[in-house]
Amino acid sequence: GGIMHGCQSCRNTEFENVYKHRLRQIFFMPMLACSRRSVDDMAHLTALLLASVLVFVLSATPTLSIITGGGGATARQSTSLNHGAARTYVVLVEPPAHAHHADEAAHRRWHESFLRPGSRPGRTAGGDAPTIRHSYTGVFSGFAAKLTEDELAAVSRKRGFVRAFPERRVPLMTTRTPGFLGLDAKQGVWNATNYGEGVIVGLLDTGIAASHRSFGDEGMPPPPAKWKGKCQAPVRCNNKLVGLVSLMGGNDTTDAVGHGTHTAGTAAGHFVDGVSAFGLGKGTAAGIAPGAHLAMYKVCDGEGCFESDILAGMDAAVKDGVDVLSLSLGGPSIPLDKDLIAIGAFGVMSKGVLVVCAGGNSGPTPSTLSNEAPWILTVGAGSVDRSYRATVRLGDGEAFDGESLTQDKRFSSKAYPLYYPQGTSYCDYFDGVNITGKVVVCDTETPLPPLNSIQAVQAAGGAGVVFINEADFGYTIVVEKYYNLPMSQVTATDGAKIMGYARVGSTAAAHTATILFNSSIVHVKPAPIVAAFSSRGPNAASPGVLKPDIMAPGLNILAAWPSMVPIDGTESYSYNVASGTSMAAPHATGIVALVKKAHPDWSPSAVKSAIMTTSSTADNAGHPIMDEEHRKASFYSIGAGHVDAAKAVDPGLVYDLDVGDYSAYICGLLGEPAMKTITGNSSLTCAAVGSIPEAQLNYPAILVPLSEKPFKAKRTVTNVGLAMSVYTAHLDVPKWLKVKVEPESLEFTSAMEKKTFTVTVSSGGGDGDADAGQLAEGSLRWVSEDHVVRSPIIADARVVPT
Repeated sequence: GGIMHGCQSCRNTEFENVYKHRLRQIFFMPMLACSRRSVDDMAHLTALLLASVLVFVLSATPTLSIITGGGGATARQSTSLNHGAARTYVVLVEPPAHAHHADEAAHRRWHESFLRPGSRPGRTAGGDAPTIRHSYTGVFSGFAAKLTEDELAAVSRKRGFVRAFPERRVPLMTTRTPGFLGLDAKQGVWNATNYGEGVIVGLLDTGIAASHRSFGDEGMPPPPAKWKGKCQAPVRCNNKLVGLVSLMGGNDTTDAVGHGTHTAGTAAGHFVDGVSAFGLGKGTAAGIAPGAHLAMYKVCDGEGCFESDILAGMDAAVKDGVDVLSLSLGGPSIPLDKDLIAIGAFGVMSKGVLVVCAGGNSGPTPSTLSNEAPWILTVGAGSVDRSYRATVRLGDGEAFDGESLTQDKRFSSKAYPLYYPQGTSYCDYFDGVNITGKVVVCDTETPLPPLNSIQAVQAAGGAGVVFINEADFGYTIVVEKYYNLPMSQVTATDGAKIMGYARVGSTAAAHTATILFNSSIVHVKPAPIVAAFSSRGPNAASPGVLKPDIMAPGLNILAAWPSMVPIDGTESYSYNVASGTSMAAPHATGIVALVKKAHPDWSPSAVKSAIMTTSSTADNAGHPIMDEEHRKASFYSIGAGHVDAAKAVDPGLVYDLDVGDYSAYICGLLGEPAMKTITGNSSLTCAAVGSIPEAQLNYPAILVPLSEKPFKAKRTVTNVGLAMSVYTAHLDVPKWLKVKVEPESLEFTSAMEKKTFTVTVSSGGGDGDADAGQLAEGSLRWVSEDHVVRSPIIADARVVPT
């Protein structure tokens, strides 16, 4: 499984947990992912959001795949005297006889039959008898129950048993972004789709602050008649928030973390005027689909999310009638037939609902993605064109633009002595060092400055602090609200210059600095830039399918926040800035809602295709999107490109797929047993559905092996634009890559007409390019008078021909 959810208990950026865990896994013994260098840090971390989660598989039996890790992942356990530790398993079983006529009660009785006395060893007095925790009927047939190894063995011998998975616990992974995505309140796609009215957006998350202004229902109609959801008492639904339930046991749907409120506000928050966070970023807050309805399924808390609860949330959402389902959570890559999120998402997709998932926060390391199944829309994170500007001006006149959410404009009126503590450059302590009234320059080990360093500077009387960004994060600066200490975070490149100046200055005047706070600045260029933490391909679970699919805003995102959840340890706010692919996923979810409003009969894959083929590979300066090091970003970083909400509702052509296509793809990738597991249909055979190699899956991206031997990939497009239209093929590829498209034009005479074409790719030798012969990237554009339908072409020597 792979879910990179923000672990609320760590910080307000989902990737830091993963980053610190990765370092410690390499250099030290395993330890809790949320650990810090001081108890004070932990107290702070448990109050804040880390928007992404690591998932680990803890297997109870040798027949099940095992992935272990120290990142705080645990299994739900209790102890039984005679049968050892019991843990929660998700058990897949055949549907009951006459399943189509069976009601919920009949399904539950069937599931309970696997636990009946006489078919399993009894527990001793005082032991908890196995009971059904969740009964699944919407996305697949199965149940969750706490079982010992003996009890699991007994269940597995019963007729109808398919497979059991030990559940994993997965940690968790706006006023400006609608405008950045081309959404305008007075014209364009918002008007054309009536802001997503009537579409129901479901989220699996940490709950929601139901009374928040972003979830008011002024001017909104009731949900459509198909809606079957409810709000769990004591919360009462309104026309915006139409569903709110906890799948974790009990009735507490409160968001004590902040993560769920933030993602819900990003996806479909109502218009709220005069919004800011800490006095910054002032404007009108709105989600990407502000007219859509919201349904929140609480499956996570500050400790993470159990898979059995996540599946229960999927099951409930499908039965209730959501139109799109958003999951800002995930974990490391494992085979798709062992990934319960992928299996559950397949069931959701088969009901006509697209699942949108965070791609993970383990970047910039390659092959670190979460949620890699092709039936999921996997979202990477990029920057937006807004900066919380905090410029460091040195005594010699040089200035370096940084960012900060802790802005005190009174601080900018004078220059302060600048000090770099070479012996304690991480600013852990200042014993015997006088920093009173000085601006202190500090190194950082992580993308976010550690709280104990800030506290140490404050306690020692420092006037302000300049934090130097961790080198691997390049030009990505992640901001967070820190008490009231004036500060600026700068890139490693600029930090090195500031540090050098502080070290070699020979006079008091040369050692001064001040921080100029400019509130928030918009229309910053270039944007978007890939966020350093955003996980990268290639797709480890399926190397022949491009992931991530798309990139959306996920860096320093301003959105709704529960006022009951302190941000800086002392004060309460209704809006907060957070970062991570957890923030990117709801942006894409909102766009899915707008496309569904415009085209309610489109399949999940058609909606996904529309978003991918209309995306952009250019930034707002007209240049190719760059990564965190300001190099041209690979498709393994941005997917097809950055989302373009305005164009997604009118793509012209779509690459469509159905359950049968995906089933054949699974046969080709993993074989028949895996296909039966993922589809939940044990009577289905690969002989019946066929076998589709990865490269031949009708995906909106073309990823093929790179070799001198020509390789052909076939694709079929469906005309969803003008009935009478002609599209001509245009190729943008490196000169040394040989690509041929046949036919070179597609002529349509009716709506929904399909046309098939082939793309033949081979290497023509190198031209001095460092990647020549190993990796080549380009694009195929089908161009008509009204549309441009673009698909990435990736030729990778690491991909094995199939």
